Amino acid sequence: MDRLADQASPEQIVKAAKRWNCRSIAFTYNDPVIFAEYAMDIAAACKEEGIATVAVTAGYIHSLARGDFFQDMDAANVDLKSFDPSFYKHRCHAQLETVLETLQFLAKESSTWLEVTTLLIPGLNDSDQELNAAAEWFASHLGSSVPWHFTAFHPDYKLQQCTPTSVQTLLRARNIALEKGIQFVYTGNRHHPESGTTYCPACHHPLVKRNGYAVSDYHLSENQCSHCLTTIAGHYETSAGNWGNHRQPVRISLD
Repeated sequence: MDRLADQASPEQIVKAAKRWNCRSIAFTYNDPVIFAEYAMDIAAACKEEGIATVAVTAGYIHSLARGDFFQDMDAANVDLKSFDPSFYKHRCHAQLETVLETLQFLAKESSTWLEVTTLLIPGLNDSDQELNAAAEWFASHLGSSVPWHFTAFHPDYKLQQCTPTSVQTLLRARNIALEKGIQFVYTGNRHHPESGTTYCPACHHPLVKRNGYAVSDYHLSENQCSHCLTTIAGHYETSAGNWGNHRQPVRISLD
């Protein structure tokens, strides 16, 4: 870890991002809380050069470290793995309350843009009771404009006895969240363009139509709905990007 960090200093990473015209850098796959100081140094270097940073994290971080860790992070996608304390205790060896505190900190006490992701595992965290409780807490503590993503589970490693998450389960969770007043609820890992679309919460027109990583329609102007001029929460470009249906892997040299 240390040797790799020596070869990829914050300054080198920023230089590589600029060379490849990257608008942002995401800390993901390995939770950046694990390498907090390194991630913070990179975020600070990126901020100086106008490059955005995104922390993809489980949100399990002590209150004394939260402020410093997210200070220079432009956005965070936090995994809310369950709304059941026993799930966190036995499956994650962690505490749900700490994650909820991180979510509230990001939503109410920071300038970091927040989105939440919940991986639905059939039989473990997808009951109507749990989803209703989570959605009620979400709406009252985070607000209606924080996006919530429900993604599909695939059985692997130590959970091969569980079944894959169906589209119907994802849509059921999405409908529960929408009924509680959460405005931007999406599904992932299953093909369903309708639930990947951003709708105006006022006039309900589709604003950003997505199919995988491709954007087909884009009806936003300076974060406003082009139909009714309602301001839409989030960080949007002036026009749609053109990334295609799949991410393209690129080997980036840090030299």
